[in-house]
Amino acid sequence: MGSLFRKRPIRYPLLMLSLLGLASIVICLMWNALIGILYGLILILVFILAWKAEMDTYKETEKHIEMLSYRLKKVGEEALLEMPIGIVLVGDEYEIEWCNPFMHEILNKESLIGEDLFSLSDDFYTLIKHEDSNELNLTLNERKYRAYYRSEEKLIYFFDITEQVEIEELYNEDRTVIAILFVDNYDEITQGMDDQTRSQTNSLVTSLVNNWSNANGIFLKRVAADRFIAILNESILQELEKKRFSILDDIREITAQQNLSLTLSIGVGASSTSLIELGELAQSSLDLVLGRGGDQVAIKEANGKVRFYGGKTNPVEKRTRVRARVISHALRDLIQGSDQIFVMGHKMPDMDAIGAAIGVRKMADMNGVKGYVVVDFDNIDNSINRLMQLVKEKSDLYNRFITPELAIDKMTEKSLLIIVDTHKPSMTIEAKLLNKTDKVVVIDHHRRGEEFVKSPMLVYMEPYASSTAELVTELLEYQPKDDKISMLEATALLAGIIVDTKSFTLRTGARTFEAASYLRTNGADTVLVQRLLKEDITTYIERSKIVQTAEFYHEGLAIARGDDDQIYNSVLIAQTADILLTMKDISASFVIAHRSDGRIGISARSLGEMNVQLVMEELGGGGHLTNAACQLEADTIDEAIERLKVAIDKVIEGGKES
Repeated sequence: MGSLFRKRPIRYPLLMLSLLGLASIVICLMWNALIGILYGLILILVFILAWKAEMDTYKETEKHIEMLSYRLKKVGEEALLEMPIGIVLVGDEYEIEWCNPFMHEILNKESLIGEDLFSLSDDFYTLIKHEDSNELNLTLNERKYRAYYRSEEKLIYFFDITEQVEIEELYNEDRTVIAILFVDNYDEITQGMDDQTRSQTNSLVTSLVNNWSNANGIFLKRVAADRFIAILNESILQELEKKRFSILDDIREITAQQNLSLTLSIGVGASSTSLIELGELAQSSLDLVLGRGGDQVAIKEANGKVRFYGGKTNPVEKRTRVRARVISHALRDLIQGSDQIFVMGHKMPDMDAIGAAIGVRKMADMNGVKGYVVVDFDNIDNSINRLMQLVKEKSDLYNRFITPELAIDKMTEKSLLIIVDTHKPSMTIEAKLLNKTDKVVVIDHHRRGEEFVKSPMLVYMEPYASSTAELVTELLEYQPKDDKISMLEATALLAGIIVDTKSFTLRTGARTFEAASYLRTNGADTVLVQRLLKEDITTYIERSKIVQTAEFYHEGLAIARGDDDQIYNSVLIAQTADILLTMKDISASFVIAHRSDGRIGISARSLGEMNVQLVMEELGGGGHLTNAACQLEADTIDEAIERLKVAIDKVIEGGKES
């Protein structure tokens, strides 16, 4: 910088001043010699003083610049060698070529020159190879660092963020959490009690919940006979999750000893700074829990992530005829306010989905509105195909079965779309239909999952029901009686009930037999049901081969598999799981095989001791406590089995995250 300064034309102003002074002296001499001489002497003196002042300024400036350059250089060296910032230079093969002393302190090593960068931490590989980001947080010797990588210079900077991370963790742990506790079957159990017994029951529930809240540092307020509001923070929530919300087991077991059989449902809102949003998340979580049958916990975060705990027991039937009548009348109003009705079940529909769809389409006829059943005729099993052959003989009924493509063309904004036997858009026969109208109704008997139809006008979900066909049958009883249900329609509904209850052996309540009785009264043919559900010898042999592969994993859990080079029908996979469940010493069965869509299917069944729904939800599926399934994107069945075992272990150990 000093050399550059010296090259500047600093004497030009004095030179110009000298020339002007010389010219003025000449003029003065020509005018008056004495005045000219005096003026010249004064001008020379001024010039000498100005020259001296400029030289002094120049020397001081040069000295200042040299001192500044020295200080900057020294500061740069100190920053490079002494500041608490790690700096590493790596070579083409990512070996360490140079690092500053702070890196030695970070890794507690005397020398790092020549060491492979990736041998120090696997995180470095992610930092170097990640094209979308040049920074990464990592841990070295129990401290947190943010690393920045500059690929052109092959240079890595390390900034210690341990204190920042600790502050963030403290902040996150102290964030408010709101929970709503609901005693599931309080009204049903206390309805017939006298005042003294009801008071004792209240005291028991209040005592159990208060003891739990006090032990965990939770503020609790009872806002109704069957409802509590709880205020806690994230750190307390983490401890509750580690204990898998033991309050669920305590309430269930202690009240069972008093012959009360009360259960508790908890909806939790977390990970938000807005109290209003936390309250909405808590209520949404509680709705989700109740839709899944209760006796469990749902924790919903602001980003939509949901974690579930509990769900170990079969849901207790809580449906009433009043609710069925109210839903039926609401559905009638929606049907009458629509120009046409479209009914759609899930992909590869079973007899329950088809039977329920036929029943709902009949409701449209009863209300004088055209109704259509959406069916993918290329993806139906043998039993549905047999039913369709019978439907063909009834031309007026067969004309109401249309393909998804035709349904998309026919549907208008005033059309009503009714989804049966599923509530997941991804599982429907044609998800595009959901975008064609805002008028959507969901009728399902499965426990509600995280994925759900967006903003339905009416939802009738009863996980206590044996089948969707049973729910639709009850709704039919409250529709106009001008157009009675036909024998074939009643038979299809009855077949749906029989298939999902395994001939009235599983998930069968009093309402199931009432629905079956109504259908039998309206001409349902039980012999025809057996004909529809018959199977051929080839299917029986294929199922037997899968049964032969069954192996036990944990006590009472059997896992069977199909061949890696063979495609299996999803119905056959489900039937094999049912067969395994009938065998001695098996309380839960899992059957894994390749499907025609390129994925690997898993059908899970249980006698109630294990919640197979939670296992399937771990793998992206769902269903009931005793009947569930999923489809995996996996290359081999061995890979699918390993993932299944991990999910089983996680559910057996406790909570579940989705």
